[in-house]
Amino acid sequence: MVAAALVDVDNRVLLAQRPEGKQLAGLWEFPGGKIDAGERPEEALIRELKEELGIAVKPPCLAPLTFASHAYDDFHLLMPLYVCRRWEGFVQPLDGQALKWVRPNDLRSYPMPPADAPLIPALQDLLG
Repeated sequence: MVAAALVDVDNRVLLAQRPEGKQLAGLWEFPGGKIDAGERPEEALIRELKEELGIAVKPPCLAPLTFASHAYDDFHLLMPLYVCRRWEGFVQPLDGQALKWVRPNDLRSYPMPPADAPLIPALQDLLG
């Protein structure tokens, strides 16, 4: 898994709500997804952002910030978080998910999967 903190010109971060029918439905998360075999995390994130949000991101626009390490019941997740402030296109919910631009200090107001919540402090430190 790999995730992105998309940051807009107003210093807000994009959260996506997991749609009904998916595991952890209703929880809010940073956009991203699974890394396919042979893919680098940056390549997977660029692909996922195009599929989920309809935006094009170039590799130099992804800055690694931190990572989450979380043991779920059936697997261990190590998920890097990249910050992205530049992309082409308009963010759209192409995967049936709700989207919300959130101020950094309000991120904890949204219920998140256990692996996403630990990413918040580093993001808040970066964005102020």
